[in-house]
Amino acid sequence: MSHQLDIGQAHLYKIGLTDLDQLLAIETRVYPYPWSRGNFFDSFNSGHELIGLRDRDNTLFAYFIVMYVVDEVHLLNIAVDTDYQQQGYAHFLLNHLCALAREKGMVSVLLEARVSNLPALKLYQKFGFIEIGRRKNYYPAQNQTREDAIVMRYTL
Repeated sequence: MSHQLDIGQAHLYKIGLTDLDQLLAIETRVYPYPWSRGNFFDSFNSGHELIGLRDRDNTLFAYFIVMYVVDEVHLLNIAVDTDYQQQGYAHFLLNHLCALAREKGMVSVLLEARVSNLPALKLYQKFGFIEIGRRKNYYPAQNQTREDAIVMRYTL
């Protein structure tokens, strides 16, 4: 069931540890190789920025996690829950991420995406990210194999 929600009805907020179970639930619905509880906990402990989107019922349905390094921001994770996909929320989150990065004086946004994640790659390319390299065997894949990552940059 798709949840139709005007972007104006969604609200951004800073994610806290109390949201951890909701993050894990979304992550496991969205990704075949999801982040673990420990990965999220490490992000909280490392001071990474976690921003979420809630719907009018105050349900978390999308988020991103970033790490600021010198003058670049690294997008570590972004997800939109399955029922909310294809409605512009990922693009909305990327716009918000870029606004935050500019406020902090960053010059670019970096990310990695699986070569097989065609919807994400299409989104990033449409947004203006450019491929700058590849990381061989970066991600775990089926049958004990590994999958390359495409490294992309967006200049602010």
